[in-house]
Amino acid sequence: MANDLYSRFAKSFSGFSDKVFIEEESRSWTYGEVEREAGRLASRLQALGVAPGERLLVQTDKSVEALILYFACIRAGAIYLPLNVDYTEAELDYFVADAEPVLAVCRPQSVELFERIGKGTLAIRTLDTLLTGLPEEEAAPVQREPDDVAAILYTSGTTGKPKGAMLTNANLVSNGDMLVDFWRFTSEDRLIHALPIFHVHGLFIAMHCALFSGATTIFLPKFESGAVIREMGNASVLMGVPTFYIRLLGDEKFTRKAAAGMRLFISGSAPLSADIHRAFEERSGHRVLERYGMTETGMLTSNPYDGERRAGYVGPPLPGVELRIAEFETGKVLPQGDVGIVEVRGPNVFKGYWRNPEKTEAEFRPDGFFITGDMGFIDSDGYVQLVGREKDLIISGGLNVYPAEVEALLDDRSDVAEAAVIGVPHPDFGEAVVAVVKPAGAFDPDAVREEMRSDLAAFKVPKEIIPLDELPRNTMGKIQKKLLRERYTDLFANV
Repeated sequence: MANDLYSRFAKSFSGFSDKVFIEEESRSWTYGEVEREAGRLASRLQALGVAPGERLLVQTDKSVEALILYFACIRAGAIYLPLNVDYTEAELDYFVADAEPVLAVCRPQSVELFERIGKGTLAIRTLDTLLTGLPEEEAAPVQREPDDVAAILYTSGTTGKPKGAMLTNANLVSNGDMLVDFWRFTSEDRLIHALPIFHVHGLFIAMHCALFSGATTIFLPKFESGAVIREMGNASVLMGVPTFYIRLLGDEKFTRKAAAGMRLFISGSAPLSADIHRAFEERSGHRVLERYGMTETGMLTSNPYDGERRAGYVGPPLPGVELRIAEFETGKVLPQGDVGIVEVRGPNVFKGYWRNPEKTEAEFRPDGFFITGDMGFIDSDGYVQLVGREKDLIISGGLNVYPAEVEALLDDRSDVAEAAVIGVPHPDFGEAVVAVVKPAGAFDPDAVREEMRSDLAAFKVPKEIIPLDELPRNTMGKIQKKLLRERYTDLFANV
């Protein structure tokens, strides 16, 4: 069998043809039914000019039909380009100009917006119109080479314009197969899927683990703690972001009994605090398996399935992934225990940035290691701990402050539900350490600062602690520190 992504899909589609692949509230879909619909939809895409290597832009709500569109795109040999439904017109205008898709599939309320952006040159369809009157004939799968691009996902663009990460057929096949083996997925598993499908986590990690193993996916439109808890009695795995686990802990119906039939809870896309990690184990009897990945790389590290799952660590490198810690400026490899930039190499690492060879060259070392932008260290047992993004490093009075260290101390407090530590401009120190927290009950910022002095060097203690009812997050649950830095950039302007 050819070593491309759709061939890997086809192996499961044929091997589990009569088995239920996806369950949603209104109906169930077998593997065979999904494959037939994907074949018919691929015929429609080809008729609309979506040829191998062309880009298909998709900005739709989560649905099984949207998932089938992904399978159809890959079957047709095209490049899948999923976008968050929250993107603004200015952002979408940039993506269309940069990727030059031949077809945009959008929600009905976005048709006029895409017509403005497309300026008469972009074919536009809603998912409903695309699926109406599909041809009976199924398009034959288009064979692609392992190094051909299968998907382009745009990064968040926190440091300049978003960049389109090109993920190849080989990237997605290798990472999916490896995770199925490492996390022990089988056809007996039932995965609760409450993630969006425009992102690596929900689409390439969760769905590929289920599809490649022949598992059944319980397909929820979004995360809602009550719905997830109800499904646990008939499920085995939940993949989520830290927000999922925080909300489960906030629901009194989430008990050890409710989670008794589950075999695995996986967390990613944002750091899971050690405090939440411990509270979850105490409540449920399950220790969350935290892992680490990126848009450009898929999964890189994971706490073990068997063995110690360490709170605050993302585990050792996954099989086939080479990981090292280096000096950001020079690339010099650092010894064990030293903090530096995380660099990785392996079959999962992306091909480069779409139409941006200069940025691609800048993000790779000469020996092929990708510079992740995340800072961390490797302990004596080979476990990786992340201490923040390189761009989040705070230099206060010439001294380095890693936000994760201060956040961990705050997260351990009973009067703090969540914390984000940022650097903001300061006339004397260059940058000042500021903590923005969601309190848990009565909260005295000055008293907290004073208590932190016994655990932190003076230059690491926040100059200000700002309580907020909620910390700003993106759709994947990551706290948006960029927004916080912008909001408080003038905090010390009059000092």
